[in-house]
Amino acid sequence: MLGEKKQLILKRDLYTDPTFPANDTSIFFDYCTPLAEFRGEISWLRPKDICSTPRLFSNNLQDVQVKQGILGDCWFLCACVALQKSKYLLNKVIPPGQPSWTDKLYQGCFTCRVWQFGHWVEVTIDDRLPCLGGKLCFSQCQTEDLFWLPLLEKAYAKYVNTVIEGSQGRVHGSYEQLWAGQVADALVDLTGGIAERWTLKGPGRNTEKEKTGMVLEKAVFRRLMNLKEQCVISCSVLNSRQGASELGEFHAFIVIDMLNLSEVSGKEIFLLRIRNPWGRRCWRGPWCEGGQGWSQLDPVVASELLSQIQEGEFWVDEEEFFREFDEVIMSFPVNEEGQLQSLYTEKVLYHSQNLFGSWVRGQSAGGCRNNSSFPTNPKFWLRVCEKSEVCIALLQKHRKYSTDWAGRIKNLTHLAEENLSLTEGIQGKNYQAVGLHVWKVEKKRFNLPKTLSAPPVVGTICHSYDREVHVCCDLSPGFYLLVPSTFLKGAVGNFLLRVFSTGRISLSELKPPPTDAALCEELPAGEWETVQLHGCWKNGQSAGGSRNFPSFHINPCFPLSIPAGPGKSSVKVTLRQHCQDSKCHPIGFHIFQVPNSSWKPHTTSFLHLEPLVSCVPHCYSQEVSQLCRLPAGSYVIIPSTYLPSTEGDFTVVIATKIDRKRIHSRETLGQVLQEISFTTVMTR
Repeated sequence: MLGEKKQLILKRDLYTDPTFPANDTSIFFDYCTPLAEFRGEISWLRPKDICSTPRLFSNNLQDVQVKQGILGDCWFLCACVALQKSKYLLNKVIPPGQPSWTDKLYQGCFTCRVWQFGHWVEVTIDDRLPCLGGKLCFSQCQTEDLFWLPLLEKAYAKYVNTVIEGSQGRVHGSYEQLWAGQVADALVDLTGGIAERWTLKGPGRNTEKEKTGMVLEKAVFRRLMNLKEQCVISCSVLNSRQGASELGEFHAFIVIDMLNLSEVSGKEIFLLRIRNPWGRRCWRGPWCEGGQGWSQLDPVVASELLSQIQEGEFWVDEEEFFREFDEVIMSFPVNEEGQLQSLYTEKVLYHSQNLFGSWVRGQSAGGCRNNSSFPTNPKFWLRVCEKSEVCIALLQKHRKYSTDWAGRIKNLTHLAEENLSLTEGIQGKNYQAVGLHVWKVEKKRFNLPKTLSAPPVVGTICHSYDREVHVCCDLSPGFYLLVPSTFLKGAVGNFLLRVFSTGRISLSELKPPPTDAALCEELPAGEWETVQLHGCWKNGQSAGGSRNFPSFHINPCFPLSIPAGPGKSSVKVTLRQHCQDSKCHPIGFHIFQVPNSSWKPHTTSFLHLEPLVSCVPHCYSQEVSQLCRLPAGSYVIIPSTYLPSTEGDFTVVIATKIDRKRIHSRETLGQVLQEISFTTVMTR
């Protein structure tokens, strides 16, 4: 009997998450945000300790309006609105069947999902939430007995920043690490889709920021507002001005609605309803309550519009919106089958493909198109089977730096290791400046240097420090070469390449032939085309030895053709034997000019003549090479060991300099990545 009672008591014990404990380690990261002011004052309570009848959701949309607390994560809260617009996303992020506080066997744990680097990841938490004075001190819904938002915020805080390793022995994230971030990043994490960002400043102002950003035209913005019921539209203030004077810099809002009042006003008036995640009114523009803008409308119409706004909402006209706000961030709609829809045509992007890749120093970190090493970047084949609207996204993985809330990188040794300046580190926070370019090619007649020297069919405007960049375009059927790159040569990182399309597509990695990175670096400046040929010396068949022996003619021979040009062509030939250093044979090679173009591989009568180029004497080395200049004509390369009957495998690398006028690219860096948050603690 006593054992049964003990089991019942244990059964009623509520779950406590050992990996995200209810203490300061889960609140604070390094005490460098204004949140540190509340150190020692925050307690942890379960929903049943906060209110008598806690609920997860409500069917009343006004009840579920997001409301920000003392944590600077307005960027995340704006993205959470996406869950209110899509039942598919809500079920994906907060799976159905969650426990209820009214259940007799309620255990006190919840499970949420976050999309991270190509996968939906489950995060389990307990329901203990940070409070001040017995009330939630971070995010909450407008109706305080709803808890889906604070629980999701806790799961996001726990998981998303666990990628920062090696910092104070931390094995989990913290709320403080949510202070300052990008709305676009949170939208991707909660939808698994793509988010687009525009600047709102007119091109006439011609600022540096607008040269490198995508300027949103008013006509396009009005069309995009038709999607307001399907996806999140957020706007941000990056620099404090008249209307946002109380907000400071770096704050994000939600665009709720847009109305055309031309018919009722007699002149063109477009009004937008904006919601502030703070949950209180703080706008002092002409369309605030009592503002002079309302005098342009009939009093009845004005009264009706003012009555529609909830706590934290306000009206602005279109001119004021484009003047006072700096950016608009918008997520691609996600339909009930989980497929993305185009922002531009609203077509469903039925087909998608994903591939992972890496930039590796000395191998595939070629930098931007300003560098001659650009062709060494990872390359991907995209086959478009039918005319399609295509969106290609490049998502880079979070780099393992420790940062403070303002984005200042503390582990400065990493900057030196990756050849980054302090300024570049601060701008990019934990990301490289990345770009993406696309060329159309004929697969069977593909010349990499020639292709990459031509303008791409589409590409990012610049290399930017965003976590993800993407391009959208219409593509005709055929093969396309995709090249993701960092701005700096030698910058390392991992990435995910995603392609969404209205038509059938296939995506595959273009595997480069094995090359010696040191060999590539030794080539003189210029554009070189490299070919690798493999062969072997086999006893009694192709192991003829050097020219000192009559069997020399049985050695393998490789044709080399130099096309006609204005002068001699620069050629570098390298012979590399495949063996360990201790087992190297003496090797060398000769280059002979072929007497006529009708030469056949078995015809070796000219080998008694003196070679045009010789790489001798034969050396006990894994690799020998010779740089020479050859006139137009036909040649053969004869690699050999010194002694006949010596067996081994080898590779001949022929690098030919391409003497043609190149198309020079002037890649630029995009705008500095700015954290969307506010810089002072709010008063409640």
